Amino acid sequence: MKLVREIVVAQDTVTVDTTTTVTAAARLMSERHIGAVPVLDGDRVVGIFSERDALTRVIGGGLDPATTTISQVMSSPLIVADIGDTYEACLNRMTDEHVRHLIVLDGERMAGVVSMRDLMEVDLVEKVQTIALLHEYIHYAP
Repeated sequence: MKLVREIVVAQDTVTVDTTTTVTAAARLMSERHIGAVPVLDGDRVVGIFSERDALTRVIGGGLDPATTTISQVMSSPLIVADIGDTYEACLNRMTDEHVRHLIVLDGERMAGVVSMRDLMEVDLVEKVQTIALLHEYIHYAP
């Protein structure tokens, strides 16, 4: 079973700081084709800002994205994964917590971010491999 370590190992994680405006963060997310960014205060991860936050807290709240800072609308406290967690454990945590992104920690250090899409791609590959093995088993003729 695949660990999240294997998913985030080659990631180039994009972050913003607490003083970044929503407009700047949204542009960055759009340019990089990502749905969420970790929010840093110095070296420490203090939150995550997602498309859902932009929609519900900024647009839904009638805030001006050009003047609203990420610290005002980010999601916190964090729901995280450990680098040694399996992809299935992460999928279950996302389902239980109703989130689409998890920050992956290696001890106290951020190792990356996994999205529901990342994990569903891994799950699909795992299922295809299982089906192939079962198919071989069924059709095995000694």
